[in-house]
Amino acid sequence: MTRTPPDRLTAVPRRMRQLCAALGVVVVVVAVVVAISLKETTNTVVTYRTSDQVAIVGLGLLLAAGIVFLGRSRVDADTEGVHVRNLVVHHQLPWQAVRAVRFERKSAWASLLLENGDEVSLLAVQAVDKEHAVRAVEGLRALRAAARANDPVPPPLLYDS
Repeated sequence: MTRTPPDRLTAVPRRMRQLCAALGVVVVVVAVVVAISLKETTNTVVTYRTSDQVAIVGLGLLLAAGIVFLGRSRVDADTEGVHVRNLVVHHQLPWQAVRAVRFERKSAWASLLLENGDEVSLLAVQAVDKEHAVRAVEGLRALRAAARANDPVPPPLLYDS
């Protein structure tokens, strides 16, 4: 069955984003509860002030932002190529540089196998997203096939069978 490729495809890690958002909220709530209860804490060595409460809430917000940052992976693809944004690293690749879109059964996420032998992980296409991940991989494969349909066939190598 031949699928017509989509014009554009965007993939994000849905479950990962939900988990990161929930954990971020929990961290902020715990920080606020600790900050509020800190005023009532009596310690003979240290005196806690309002600035300590504000610092604890600030640290909670920073930790929550770091947790939410983990879910920012994204893949955008069109007929020209694919843009991969993982945690810190960004890749802008034309389809001519991509040999295959891989998503093996035991893999946690999909990957792009490049013509030079390198592999780029697609952290936005995760196995826990099930059908969304399958649709994203099928869309990426269809876009790649359409973009590479008119490529010249390379001559066989001597050691290829």
